[in-house]
Amino acid sequence: MDEAELLAWYGDWTRRAPRDIAALFEGYGGSWWVAGGWAIQAFSGVERAHGDIDPSALAAELPALRRHLSAQGYHAWCAVGGALHPLLPEASPDGGPEVLPAGCGQLWLRRDAQSPWEYDLLLSPGTPEEWVYKRDDRIRVPVTDALWERDGVRYLQPHLQLLLKAPGDRPKDRADLAACLPRLSGAQRRWLRDALALAHPDHPWLEQVTAG
Repeated sequence: MDEAELLAWYGDWTRRAPRDIAALFEGYGGSWWVAGGWAIQAFSGVERAHGDIDPSALAAELPALRRHLSAQGYHAWCAVGGALHPLLPEASPDGGPEVLPAGCGQLWLRRDAQSPWEYDLLLSPGTPEEWVYKRDDRIRVPVTDALWERDGVRYLQPHLQLLLKAPGDRPKDRADLAACLPRLSGAQRRWLRDALALAHPDHPWLEQVTAG
């Protein structure tokens, strides 16, 4: 679907920025961070277009996350396969990821049915101690090394975000690679090379990441 079709089917979205994510998670005791294009821009300093913003939290902390979002006044909907399913507050409130529809990896948030959508919240695998690559759980990084912070906003480290973007290999993903690659440290670049070689051994980015 193009943007007009998405709007017609699912409704309007409110534009958000990283500072809004920090406000969304204020007082939340679990793990959270900003991923996606905003994480790339924050690291590289190269401005880019943003269709949305990608707040992330741990699926394993779903009960605490649901309580926090409810206290903030949000309704959460499971988005999977183009369908939306309400995650009602009274439905297994202390249940973990098993209460979600099969394949659900994100929650759409809005105040009520008369309000626009505000956040597309990504549910990440892993634990409070360890970031795990969602497509290959052999790839793990201590959370202390997976996140960085600026102005009260937590971001996913760029080499991890590039790994997440690699399977898409869209023009915007290649632009993000070009913006970040010269700015990565030697250790970050080697990590990205090794992770790509393990999870996606035939990926076209490998030659570019390995060069230099």
